[in-house]
Amino acid sequence: MHGHNKTLKLERRHSLSVKLLQLVLLWALVVGLILSFAQIVYDLRKERQLIDSTAEQILAMSRDPATQAVYSLDREMALQVVEGLFEHRAVRFASIGHPDETPLASRQRDLVQSPFRDITDWLFGVEQEYAIELHGRPPYNEYYGDLRLVLDTAPYGQEFLQRSLIIVISGILRALAMAFMLYLIYHVLLTKPLARIIEHIAQINPDQPGKTPIPMLPGQERNELGLWINKANQLLDSIERNSSRRREAEANLLHMSQHDHLTGLPNRSMLQEQLGRILADAGRRHRGVAVLCCGLDDFKEVNEQFTYQSGDALLVAVADRLRVNSARLGCLARLGGDQFALVQTGISQPYEAAELAQTILDDLGQPFALGDHRVGLRATIGITLFPDDGDDAEKLLQKAEQTMMLAKARSRNRYQFYIASLDSEMRIRRELDKDLRGALSRNEFHLVFQPQICLRSHRVVGVEALLRWQHSERGLVPPDLFIPLAEQNGSIIDIGEWVLDRACRQLREWHTAGYPHLRMAVNLSTVQLHHSELSRLVTNLMQRYSLPANSLELEVTETGLMEDIAAAAGHLNNLKKAGVLIAIDDFGTGYSSLSYLRGLPLDKIKVDKSFVQDVLLDEDDATIVRAIIQLGRSLNMEVIAEGVETAAQEAYIIAQGCNEGQGYFYSKPLPATALLDWLRDFEHRSMPVDTSSD
Repeated sequence: MHGHNKTLKLERRHSLSVKLLQLVLLWALVVGLILSFAQIVYDLRKERQLIDSTAEQILAMSRDPATQAVYSLDREMALQVVEGLFEHRAVRFASIGHPDETPLASRQRDLVQSPFRDITDWLFGVEQEYAIELHGRPPYNEYYGDLRLVLDTAPYGQEFLQRSLIIVISGILRALAMAFMLYLIYHVLLTKPLARIIEHIAQINPDQPGKTPIPMLPGQERNELGLWINKANQLLDSIERNSSRRREAEANLLHMSQHDHLTGLPNRSMLQEQLGRILADAGRRHRGVAVLCCGLDDFKEVNEQFTYQSGDALLVAVADRLRVNSARLGCLARLGGDQFALVQTGISQPYEAAELAQTILDDLGQPFALGDHRVGLRATIGITLFPDDGDDAEKLLQKAEQTMMLAKARSRNRYQFYIASLDSEMRIRRELDKDLRGALSRNEFHLVFQPQICLRSHRVVGVEALLRWQHSERGLVPPDLFIPLAEQNGSIIDIGEWVLDRACRQLREWHTAGYPHLRMAVNLSTVQLHHSELSRLVTNLMQRYSLPANSLELEVTETGLMEDIAAAAGHLNNLKKAGVLIAIDDFGTGYSSLSYLRGLPLDKIKVDKSFVQDVLLDEDDATIVRAIIQLGRSLNMEVIAEGVETAAQEAYIIAQGCNEGQGYFYSKPLPATALLDWLRDFEHRSMPVDTSSD
């Protein structure tokens, strides 16, 4: 018996299990060390990411106040933001400002002293620098400057070293303990069966896993290994059957993440990826690329006139019509809403992009079928060129969108190239926007007045009040520049109220001075027209200055009326109850419909000066002027032509039956006192000469 045990011990000493134990112990130690160091490396990466994420969080929390500070050039606010950043122990340096200018605010402190400084500096670097750009709100996203931050890595590194030591010790202990457990499991239950199973698994073809099933091991039919083999064979067969479905599903998911669900076109993220590749290839080949941002001008009206389902159908039709140009494009995408992007590759001259843009405008101008209706669309396109306007995909796309929005603000249904002065123009607009908010309190506004002449009696029947802004530094700012800014920032309400008050007070002074027949015309912005307190304000002003009914004429633009025709009609009816006249300004430049005009309480149509100035030179303009005058007469409305500059122009509009005229032929816009002198002189010149004798 003793000899048998000795033989058994000898066999165990030389058995695979003992060798396995030795190897497992050795490798467990090695693996424990490797895993510990792997964990340390992983923790090192996570610690670096923590530093980065901490910096990003700090920057994100400070982005808005920093943006406000640099936008407002508020040094005190900037210093508060910087001081707030230094509440974090790792912050060593922070600054706010434009990279090309002296920082608006900054602060710095010494590095943290640590006995492990040499190690942590080697692992993480002495310090890490971060920065974010400070931009304004959409749609312009103006660039104001940077918020810069430097973090000292020593506080993070010291904590990392302490954790690393614990990981090494605990990793070795866990590895040794696991080695003994694995030895028992392998020796008693798994070593030989798993080895055979692995041999069969190694023979399986990954592309056709169901063709080579795992054979059942003798004696393992009823235990877990047998169940595992059966289920594994079922899984292998299922994997083979469903592999094609999985690949198809993955392809569908990838397509959905990169494409617009409505039109099927690539989305913005996919566009930027494709555009990046296109630009890289174009750079190597020294070829040009054009990025066209196309925005539909009147898509909102389609949604309001029909339904949102019709609007979606129209967007799909627009996408299909844009696809017609696919042969000339490197990429076509939908940016969202009613905006699309087209990338034209291989161009050598800008006119090639212009030709494509005009083709698109012409194509979109052809009517679309929406059920029983046919709808015409107009679009505005902004164009940027590679490499002239930039070599970065995101910046080129952003500049194209900015150019499109700027073109829309000026006029529509056209294309416009990005110009080098766009950024400076945006900066000027931003500065003017800031100055505009305080212009009223600084008394920088004044009114000038231009007379309106009755063409039948050749008498002055009214004047138009025109707003002027005399900027303290920039001088006279054009109204077509600051009025849209005032509408955007909301100051147009207070400015418009000031204009109405000054105009009504001036009209009362002229009535008292002996010109009771004069009528005052005042322009209303779209924002004013839809303001709920407008009719009450007008009623109070007419009562305050004792103005007779129909002595105040309010001018509204076509575009202001058409944005919401039902609401506009309600506001105009309320104004009519206040006893004012309503004129539609700049007629012919928008998209008015005769049916809309019939439903609005309008008294006068004002022919835009762009048509009057070329009425003797351009037959199309002459036709438009004649049509507008005839339209006004058919609707029993007065018609006034603005921009009359010559006697020949006056004679033409008189011959066509126009009622009134306004322009430099009679007088330029004048201050109130100068206009009073002009009125006296005009009446004197217009008085008939007395030829009777005693």
